[in-house]
Amino acid sequence: MTAVVATGHDTLGHAVPPFTPHAISVSLPTWRDNVGYEEGEKRVVESMVSGYPRFFIHLSIQKLASICEQKFGINNEKCLLCPSKRVADHCREFVLARTALSGIFTHVRLARYMVCPENTPSQPSSSTNDCAELHIILFPADVFPIAKQFWQHTGMGISSRFAERCLAILDSQQPTLPASPPRLQTSWRSPYKAPNKHYSKHMPGSPSLGGESRSSLSLPPCPREVLCKDQDTYIEERYGRNLPLSAGAYAKRALRRRIAGVLVHDTMDDGPHGPSAGALDAELGPSSRGVKDVTENDVYLFPTGMAAIWNAHQFALAVRPVAKSVCFGFPYTDTLKILQKWGPGCHFFGHGQESDVDALESLLEQISSENPSTPPILAVFTEFPSNPLLRSPDLPRLRSLADKYDFVIVVDDTIGNFVNIEVLPYADVVVSSLSKIFSGCANTMGGSLVLNPQGRHYAALKQHLSTNYEDVYFNEDALFMERNSRDFTRRVRVIDTNTEAICDFLRSRSLSGNTTHLEGIAIKEVYYPKFSCPSNYVKCQLPEGGYGGLFSLTFTSLGASRAFFDALSCLKGPSLGTNFTLACPYTILAHYNELEWAAEYGVEEGLVRISVGMEEKEVLMRCFEVALKAAEAATVVVN
Repeated sequence: MTAVVATGHDTLGHAVPPFTPHAISVSLPTWRDNVGYEEGEKRVVESMVSGYPRFFIHLSIQKLASICEQKFGINNEKCLLCPSKRVADHCREFVLARTALSGIFTHVRLARYMVCPENTPSQPSSSTNDCAELHIILFPADVFPIAKQFWQHTGMGISSRFAERCLAILDSQQPTLPASPPRLQTSWRSPYKAPNKHYSKHMPGSPSLGGESRSSLSLPPCPREVLCKDQDTYIEERYGRNLPLSAGAYAKRALRRRIAGVLVHDTMDDGPHGPSAGALDAELGPSSRGVKDVTENDVYLFPTGMAAIWNAHQFALAVRPVAKSVCFGFPYTDTLKILQKWGPGCHFFGHGQESDVDALESLLEQISSENPSTPPILAVFTEFPSNPLLRSPDLPRLRSLADKYDFVIVVDDTIGNFVNIEVLPYADVVVSSLSKIFSGCANTMGGSLVLNPQGRHYAALKQHLSTNYEDVYFNEDALFMERNSRDFTRRVRVIDTNTEAICDFLRSRSLSGNTTHLEGIAIKEVYYPKFSCPSNYVKCQLPEGGYGGLFSLTFTSLGASRAFFDALSCLKGPSLGTNFTLACPYTILAHYNELEWAAEYGVEEGLVRISVGMEEKEVLMRCFEVALKAAEAATVVVN
């Protein structure tokens, strides 16, 4: 069953997807709302009950942090919550280093908090998961904006489900806890906005959620219905009140096998202890990822996709001679921030086209001639294709340079995904955000890192990870990720088909695709792997692979951008790779304070990014036709 979703102005601040306690997006339905969010407009900020987890700290985490501040803080200290001491140490190190660079001399304290149910031994056995271990980073309140950078860039903070586990334990211990700070919900459950008049007539699961909504799109259910259930209901029905360790272990093993491409039969079933794909006796075969030696033991799971990228950089710094990295192509913003703020910095080749490969080769030659005894750079980090311009780098040529100059290649394949492309043969490390289309439901976070066993740096990286990798991926998040991803391939095929049809239509009405009737045209360019650096994309495209579900549009005027976005009747907010269509004015959200800089690399202020979903193709086409007409009308008015 699908449900029509409201996308009007009164959905501002609601969870996306609607009625989802652990939603990873938030409704920002108009261009004005997105600008208001960036400018901290009270109307927008105070309406938000959800957001992308690395930018918006979930209300349950805020609640838990408030309790920890009252229990451990002194002099009104603020805190961040981490899942391990190692992560907390990294956070402390970062805060002290960044404050020192700003001329601020401060202190950072660490506290360990074992949150255990009553009647649990004070030193619980490592074989039980009754207790939750929190590592608290405490600092003066005025340092919080700097500390928040660690949370945003690394994605290594605790998850909302982890926080709710802690809160549930604390709730069982005492009836009354310290009062919530302003704007925090009093309940620890269901941190999404209560249904307003648009939702009051039809509750979730009924045919229509829209009431008087002008939306004509339907929200596809997550696969097998149960996937969209509230986590408490699912956990209670599937496992009972106490989640066994085996369930998390089975889910993670299934995920690693699915990502490694070694499952001979990737079933949709559950066994007595967890998913059948994670069972010890599951039938395994050679990897289908282009490197047959890959096994589940070459796949490492992380709490977020950005955590996988941050850790990849940390691992490279640990095993290779220290040098600057290269960011090749215009990346998602936090990738560049990681390379700039950790280690000795990076060289940025922001266009990611052939001329940049030439410039990179010249740089490598120059540095090598000056110091031939060490590799000229640490690593190249690149996306295939890139977000938001959907440009694909020439991976074979980058691989050739890496072999010649002895550096690591890290490829982020989130946008292309392994159903469509095969990039591991050219990479030493492949990282992915599992939160996107691999999950699709936008209700859990996760990331993965895959080592190429045929890579020249495999032995050093593998040895380092064998002693330094720390599994801090919360079991309940892994359970939902595993359930969501079971029909990943099927969903990708549907989305690929929808997206190609939409992009073909929009390009036929753009300046780049229409050379005969230019008057009144609103779309300047359609950025999509089929049209953007296609010769590079096809080098890695699988025989049955499509072009993915993401594309971006630029317009002939800012007014046309706004008109198109406001008229597009789909859910709107940050993130991508959802089973439902999701749009955002990308540059406004990601680069609002550096618009001129972003424009130098083709990321224009008016760029609109769309992640296409599984809705019926004909319905989607009508929605885009309506939005395009609004943009073209705005263009005529301007002219």
